[in-house]
Amino acid sequence: MHILITGAKGRLGSLLVERELARGHRVTGIDRDELDVTDFAATRAFITQHGPDIVLHAAAWTDVDACAREPERALVVNGYGTQHVALAAAEVGAPVLYVSTNEVFDGQSGRPYYEYDTPSPINAYAASKWAGEQAVVRHAPRHYIVRTSWLFAQGGRNFLHSILGAAAAGKHLRVVTDEVANPTYTNDLADAIVALAESGRFGTYHLVNQGACSRYDLARFALDRAGYSAVSIQPIRSNEWPRPSTPPPCTPLVNSAGPLVGITLRPWQEAVQAFLAREGLLK
Repeated sequence: MHILITGAKGRLGSLLVERELARGHRVTGIDRDELDVTDFAATRAFITQHGPDIVLHAAAWTDVDACAREPERALVVNGYGTQHVALAAAEVGAPVLYVSTNEVFDGQSGRPYYEYDTPSPINAYAASKWAGEQAVVRHAPRHYIVRTSWLFAQGGRNFLHSILGAAAAGKHLRVVTDEVANPTYTNDLADAIVALAESGRFGTYHLVNQGACSRYDLARFALDRAGYSAVSIQPIRSNEWPRPSTPPPCTPLVNSAGPLVGITLRPWQEAVQAFLAREGLLK
């Protein structure tokens, strides 16, 4: 199978390239320096030229605060860029797998969100990703929409790296208690996406590590497992941590569709420990 992967130099995209090659597939990996998906003519020409059997669209502008400052750019990249990919893929008969986010929900329901719940984005990043979802549904008849949340990856800069780095530097830690979602290990997500892309069971999926927690609970768990049990964290509310974007307060996702095709992810606690072990930080 010939697989085209966008965002191939990103944390998730690079893992997808690695895993698909290991499975013996032919892979064309591209990033923004090779193809600007906001250019429809270029995107159409590239996908037509390569004629993939499936497109894994992992490319996105994921800086949520920057998206809040430049909402129109966020829409162009995440919304219309995805539309361009979907239209071009449909012309060559290739399914599209689109990576979306828990933030498409407003976090006001008071319960976890299922795949069939109706999105209601409350920030620019979320709105742009929801626009991308709608573009895929409308223009790529055969598609997978994968929503995930709170990704952490090896070798990158993410929430866990920030917390552990601050603890190592002896900084005072303040973490919000009223933002809740599913911490998800990029390695686990990549494995799940590879399996889903081979399933032929098109639709919307919530692929997250099992269980949910607050940012505060995630920080406390990671610090304790990394040998920083004595480091205290000041619990704060989100309104005490002003930022350009407004994250939804409570958006745990339920993976109810994945198990029907044999796809589940381990509990987030196990995933965090695996991450720390690979980073050489597990005590």
